[in-house]
Amino acid sequence: MKILLDTCSFVWAAMELEKLSDRARDVFGNPDNELFLSAISAWEIAVKHGLGKLTLSLPPQEFLQLYRREHLVQPLPLHEEDVAQLPKLPAHHKDPFDRLLVCQAATHGLAILTPDPLIKQYPVRTIW
Repeated sequence: MKILLDTCSFVWAAMELEKLSDRARDVFGNPDNELFLSAISAWEIAVKHGLGKLTLSLPPQEFLQLYRREHLVQPLPLHEEDVAQLPKLPAHHKDPFDRLLVCQAATHGLAILTPDPLIKQYPVRTIW
């Protein structure tokens, strides 16, 4: 299965594994699954860290590289066709980071590992 990690899912998997649900831990830890972290999540982590809203064990770039490598998480760049999905989304969610993750999941056929109930309202597969 191809899984797009929500930003919080990646951060929790890296620093606070107990915050993931049992199902999320199983999916995250299953070597048969392909895990992806969007450039959008990297941007969100850097922004929140810079604003003092997210404490990390390392500077954002080092944090991302270390934990993506450690957990075999592949980077997912943002493409123009991903952004083109934005006008088609209902306004369930106001967070632009999450809206773009939904667009990427839809464009690339990925399930999103997320606890966010607003993301679950979109026509993409979610797992938690």
